[in-house]
Amino acid sequence: MRVIAGKYRSRRLKGPGLRRLRPTSDRLRETLFNVLGPSVEGSDFIDLYAGTGAVGIEAISRGANLAVFVESHPATARLIKQNLQSLEIRGAAEVIEADAVRGLEQLAIRHLVADFIFLDPPYDETREYDRALNFLDTSHLIAPSGIVIAEHSRRIELPERLDRLECTRRLEQGDAVLTFYRLAAAA
Repeated sequence: MRVIAGKYRSRRLKGPGLRRLRPTSDRLRETLFNVLGPSVEGSDFIDLYAGTGAVGIEAISRGANLAVFVESHPATARLIKQNLQSLEIRGAAEVIEADAVRGLEQLAIRHLVADFIFLDPPYDETREYDRALNFLDTSHLIAPSGIVIAEHSRRIELPERLDRLECTRRLEQGDAVLTFYRLAAAA
């Protein structure tokens, strides 16, 4: 696993090892950041169910002002910290060791407003998509022009619309799908 582009381009990241993680593939990360383009520069980025931290690290490499990594498993949170340390990333990153919704609650209390929120729970934990999307739908964590991106299996159907969030795009790559949400115009 490696950083695709930006300041840390081609630098290697520690993988999951024996941990049961399914990191976002290099190819899918490249697709994601090609879609997001230069808008990542100067942004605040939340990486939920962060795993190895590869997605948030890619955001920092491409100029994000801040990446917050939310990961519930202590050993996996340590892996993210090791990857950040190996790249000497300090001020631009924060690791929150908590369940995704609890991590979002902590960020909401601090009044963080994110430009991008990426969520990638284990594909077989479909309830986690509902929990995270429903929390985000009712929170004020998303910037007015912000984007929520959910990575999921093509066997999982995510909602087209919630109260405030609406699906604006779906990209399929192999078994993986990236579903993009924005705040609805009427919100």
